[in-house]
Formats: sequence, C-alpha cells, structure tokens
Amino acid sequence: MLRVRKSQDRGSAEHGWLHAKHTFSFSSYYDEEHMGFRNLKVINEDIVEPAQGFPTHGHRNMEIITYVLEGALEHKDSLGTGSVIRPGEVQIMSAGKGIQHSEFNHSKENLLHLLQIWIEPSINGKEPSYAQKDFSACKEKLKLVVSPNGEEDSLSIKQDVKLYRGIFARSDNLKFTIMPSRHVWLQLASGSLTVNGQQLAQGDGLAMSDEKELLLEALEGNCSFLLFDLC
Repeated sequence: MLRVRKSQDRGSAEHGWLHAKHTFSFSSYYDEEHMGFRNLKVINEDIVEPAQGFPTHGHRNMEIITYVLEGALEHKDSLGTGSVIRPGEVQIMSAGKGIQHSEFNHSKENLLHLLQIWIEPSINGKEPSYAQKDFSACKEKLKLVVSPNGEEDSLSIKQDVKLYRGIFARSDNLKFTIMPSRHVWLQLASGSLTVNGQQLAQGDGLAMSDEKELLLEALEGNCSFLLFDLC
C-alpha cells in the first residue's frame, strides 16, 4: 500500500518570521486523518526569516531530529550545548524527562530552511541528550544517518527507527528492500523522484506498508529526501 501526502495538502502556518508546512497535525493545525505515521509524529518544513527564531521552550519524551536544507541553525539548550547546524549535518535531541532549548537563524541576511522531525521514544523518562554529525563528505546515494544502535557511524535514537538521507543526481536509481512487518515514510526535500512508479515533487510525502521493496529514481538533479524505516 502506497499513500501520497501531497505538498499542497499539508497544513500551513504564517507567523511573519516563520513560514511552516505541517505534514501531520501540529499546534493549531489539526487533521484527524493525518496524526502521524507509526511512531513518526511530526515533519515540519520551516522557513525562518533572518535573525529570527524560536525562543527558549521545553520538550519531554520525544526524539527530535533537525535536518537543515539551506542556511544555518543556531542551537542552545539546558545541557549547555551551543552549536550551529548547517546543510549536510543532522542533529538529534532526545528530550527525555525534560529539556529546554532555543533555535535561531544564525544569519542576519539569509533565510533558514529546515525539516524538523519528532519521533516517539520507546521508553519515556530517560536523561536528555544531544548529538550532531556532519555527513556532507559522504558520497553514498543513500546513507544511514540515524539508527537505534548507531550503526554505520550513524547517530543513535531511542526508538526502533532507521533514517536514511538520500541524495540523487538526475536518473540515479536504487532498490531499497523493506523487511517484513516494517513500514516506510519518504519525505522529498528537493527535486522530483519516482517511487515504485509514483511521481513525487518537492514537499511530497509517501507512506508505505505491506511493500517488499522500493524502486527509487530521480527525475532531475539535486534530488534529496529522507527515508524512514519504521516498526
């Protein structure tokens, strides 16, 4: 079963400094047919105006992944972390029993474009943690960037989820095998892509259950996406 979530059908929010698209129900946007997919609960595509951002706020019992598409994100948290996340890097913050953080557009001139993902952890109440890794030097078309055990030099997450980053040039293709009882969500960040013959455009998502494999092919250059392998 393949089910497409078209970009234009997502929820939206305009705050002046923030222009957001919500794949699933989030904040004031509610759609009972789109409450998440398995333990994947949030995919927000955010564009933040220069020198603007999210002031200090709290989270608990959520695995939060940030993937920057353009610009630079400045992060500070109650663990004492201070960092800047740029394209090619992946950030994961395990909120655990509670964490406070702020996120700002590091530039005074350029927009910040990012995807923020929330995944429910397998166990609540753990100590919060933060990690960040640069994958920009990796030339693999499909690279594992997040996994439960940190395999293949990926970041660790407190859930049975594997997250792959895909970067394809025009006509690049790849076969991805789906193990029994697993489910896949694919979020297209840029470009256009066919998945098992289904064409996707920038911002589209695709839910897959009861499928054995995915046949991916880029229709143009600079095609990037995130692929979630979920329990």
